[in-house]
Amino acid sequence: MLGLILVLLLVLLLFGLGFAVKILWWVGLVVLAVWLLGFLTRGTTATGSRGRWYRW
Repeated sequence: MLGLILVLLLVLLLFGLGFAVKILWWVGLVVLAVWLLGFLTRGTTATGSRGRWYRW
């Protein structure tokens, strides 16, 4: 009985990790797309040169 509970807990743990990793991949892709859009659509300064595309 204890072995069955341990196996079920292991399955739940692995399923949860797989789901979390899949969600993190999607979040990473969205962040990459936003970063690329910010990089490509950055504005120009008063002198006509490209400004920094980051805030730090």
